[in-house]
Amino acid sequence: PVTAELGLEATGVQLDGKGRVVVDEKQETGVSGLYCLGDASTSGFELTPVAIAAGRRLADRIFGGAADAKFEYANIATVVFSHPTIGTIGLTEPQAREAYGDANVKAYKSVFKPMHFALCEEEAKKPMAMKLVCAGEEERVVGLHVIGIAADEMLQGFAVAVKMGATKADFDHACAIHPTAAEEFVTMGPWGAKPDGQGGIVPTPVPKGR
Repeated sequence: PVTAELGLEATGVQLDGKGRVVVDEKQETGVSGLYCLGDASTSGFELTPVAIAAGRRLADRIFGGAADAKFEYANIATVVFSHPTIGTIGLTEPQAREAYGDANVKAYKSVFKPMHFALCEEEAKKPMAMKLVCAGEEERVVGLHVIGIAADEMLQGFAVAVKMGATKADFDHACAIHPTAAEEFVTMGPWGAKPDGQGGIVPTPVPKGR
């Protein structure tokens, strides 16, 4: 960021080696009354919606009486607007295995050609790939990744589920919308079940309180 000519040295605000303003989790610089958010800060996510959300929480705290308001930087949905689009939220499979241990992580994957291309010539059909990264006995979804048509649109909805702590069972018990590509996320095999650790599967009950 272009901060060198702002005269910040006169305020006591600290900069990192890249010229970004050093802030804490509440966007505070350590100098009373001075805050920084967005790309010019060390918050770590150079995304416009992140800056907007952080600014709203900051305004809530300063002017709205919400003393503990702050933006939560965990599980930020991110999209690469390539062709095809790529969407991701949460941990990658290697990150999850490092965080939770190999024995506590299960990845569900699917590669397919969506029905959007059903009437196209075979060479025109573009494949999609999806992955759910789940952790713990309850198989909480800690990572969700997709590449393919409309990945950007479907990720926004699934991001809410991930932020709420949804499990693989929650996904399985959501009725699919057919024909869509997104339905693959709620029908990944073993659908309505999980591995029993002995080469078989056991049914997963309807999640309680959902």
